[in-house]
Amino acid sequence: MPFPAARPAGESEVNVVVTGGSSRATIDRVAEAAGVSRATVSRVMNGTTTVDPALASRVRDAAQRLDYTPSALARSLALGRTSTVGIVVPDLANPMFQGVLRGLSRAAARDGYRLLVADSAEDPSEEPILAVEARRRCDGLVLCAPRTPAEELRALLPRLSPVVLVNRDVPDAPSLVVDYRTGIHDLLEHLLDLGHTRIAYLAGPATSASNAERLRALQERVPDDVDLVELACGAAFEDGHAAVPAVLAADVTAVVAYNDLVAFGALSGLHEQGVDVPGQLSLVGFDDIPFARFTTPPLTTAATPQAELGQQAWQRLEALLRGEQPEANASFRPRLEVRGSTGPAPRPRKKTGQAPAAPRSSRSAASASRSRTRTGARPPATS
Repeated sequence: MPFPAARPAGESEVNVVVTGGSSRATIDRVAEAAGVSRATVSRVMNGTTTVDPALASRVRDAAQRLDYTPSALARSLALGRTSTVGIVVPDLANPMFQGVLRGLSRAAARDGYRLLVADSAEDPSEEPILAVEARRRCDGLVLCAPRTPAEELRALLPRLSPVVLVNRDVPDAPSLVVDYRTGIHDLLEHLLDLGHTRIAYLAGPATSASNAERLRALQERVPDDVDLVELACGAAFEDGHAAVPAVLAADVTAVVAYNDLVAFGALSGLHEQGVDVPGQLSLVGFDDIPFARFTTPPLTTAATPQAELGQQAWQRLEALLRGEQPEANASFRPRLEVRGSTGPAPRPRKKTGQAPAAPRSSRSAASASRSRTRTGARPPATS
């Protein structure tokens, strides 16, 4: 499926995938050529059998001469349906959301539905407006990782029904979520096993529910003798790149990035600074988007079933469209993918009479009950 061209930052849009016929002829021109009313042309084009055969023949002849094709969307709307479903995502540039969209689009297409796409550009104030607008144009809606605050989202959902949520859990709403908590725990245990005791978290958008969940997962599992430094960042490649000075100033040996795009940006910035990954600093991402295996070095990450999320979202939405109860909500556990961007913590500079710290075991890490978190300053934005 083609994606919209690049747009200025912060500009949201609705990308309407469904269009009418390609002919420039209008129903008015056909009606004039056939010497009948617009209503008669509409009835003939919709296959109504009550039209006089002679009039119907004139209409069809005029439509053929003018190469007129009726709008499938308009015809569906006249019947009270559009055979279209919508999806609202925070950022189409993120391959994670592209994967969900691809799974939804292919599953819906098999049942004769097209897809309308809206991109909120990570703007929680714009998201409800886009969702309502998209829902007016289609039969049902999927909200993917909505940034709208919880209370406002609960109030909005009845206006969007039928609706399915992806990566957001709201009571009494059909939803599919990724178990970010377990995924983060797996990444953290991997770094602890490698002996890392100073770890930075490059935080995602403040409005992201999954970012809050990831941070809580780190805080609840990090041991007492491990420092966790939270650094404000974002969700995009450029955010990860801009965060590199703050990472280096924090003097950490490992970085947990909010997602793979942030990790890609950080990896690029670290290369520019001459930092050896993983010799001097280990780096992990989240999502396992395309090309995560092909960075230099390949990225250690937590893999999520992006296309399956889209497919299962369609299964639930399609059930709602048929007036049936959808399948139960589902949670997907990410799969740890260990690659070349992580390695043993570098040995600390020796002080007189002091031996280097030994790597931790995952069991001892899991037994800790408290966390120590320090918040770092937001890195300067790049142009």
